[in-house]
Amino acid sequence: MEKYQQLSRRGFIRAGAIGIGTLSLTPALSALALNKPDKKLGIAIVGLGMYAGGQIAPALQHTQNCYLAGLVSGHPTKAAEWAAKYNVPSKNIYNYQNFDTIAQNPDIDIVYVILPVALHKEYTIRAAKAGKHVICEKPMAVTVKDCEEMVAACKKANRLLSIGYRMHFDPYALELKRIYQKQVYGKLKAFEAANGFFYNTDPKAWRLNKALAGGGSLMDMGIYTIQAARFTTGMEPVAVMNVRQEKTNPELFKEVDDKVFWDMEFPNGFVAKCKSSYSDQLSSVHAEFERGNVDVKPAFYYNGNKGTTPDGPMNFPPVIQQTLQMDDFANCVKINKKSQVPGEEGVKDMKVVEAIYRGLASGKRELV
Repeated sequence: MEKYQQLSRRGFIRAGAIGIGTLSLTPALSALALNKPDKKLGIAIVGLGMYAGGQIAPALQHTQNCYLAGLVSGHPTKAAEWAAKYNVPSKNIYNYQNFDTIAQNPDIDIVYVILPVALHKEYTIRAAKAGKHVICEKPMAVTVKDCEEMVAACKKANRLLSIGYRMHFDPYALELKRIYQKQVYGKLKAFEAANGFFYNTDPKAWRLNKALAGGGSLMDMGIYTIQAARFTTGMEPVAVMNVRQEKTNPELFKEVDDKVFWDMEFPNGFVAKCKSSYSDQLSSVHAEFERGNVDVKPAFYYNGNKGTTPDGPMNFPPVIQQTLQMDDFANCVKINKKSQVPGEEGVKDMKVVEAIYRGLASGKRELV
């Protein structure tokens, strides 16, 4: 994520806040995607940070249905460097103050919001009002209410909204789902998922600021484990229980959570055990079936995931998850079809997250 040039967190939020309630620009609807069925759709990246630079922009060099058409950044120098590297014309470069004028640009069909979580709602709504379809990076927003407002705004603007759930396009995640659905090894008896990394960066980083991040490892890394259980089983959890947390460095994690443990109870009584962490290198899914276990480890990496089954290792050719994710959404825009990872998917995850945080506060089983 981008470190916003010479702007405090409060200053960035204030500088970026213009336009939500007063936006009056008319979208350039005549040039939108439904009129370019055979052409690549233009994507503008909002926020030129680590994920955008390390994953999304490179992935766009391999897409078939879309391409990098625009940039939104508070760093003029960085934006110029990106523009030169990816051949983005200067007329398609925006900052956070003139972002709303993107409505007048027919080159841009989709906006990909890759900002601190607290800003997802604002820029998703502004993009929709500007007549652009939206991909919003995970977690969708800091509250369920914000997520629901984002969905409503996109529906009102008749724009599609997708969440950056790249794992829906990972072959190992898809294979685990197939194994469950087809009962290849019988019924699922137990499920465990863990995701985390060692967070030892600048204590002033936005991820450690609750106002910008909304929470810690649970929202950042735990969302993958919630998704893994929901995606694999196709069921929605009804409650969370046995929720607890640990902090290996209370000073560093004074505003946000570090290690979080929880169980998710599903309608048929099935329980998934999950863990997120900013103090462990974790990336695994362990599924116990009647006739053997399936393990995916690593399970949530951008590449290099591996899996084993009772019949031996899973063998899939490497893919670029984000390329598949963005191509799928661009195709959905072209044919006016709802994304397989729509905004409603993010709402469901945030309902679980909020229940887990309630569980941390109450020490009790909490309904989702």
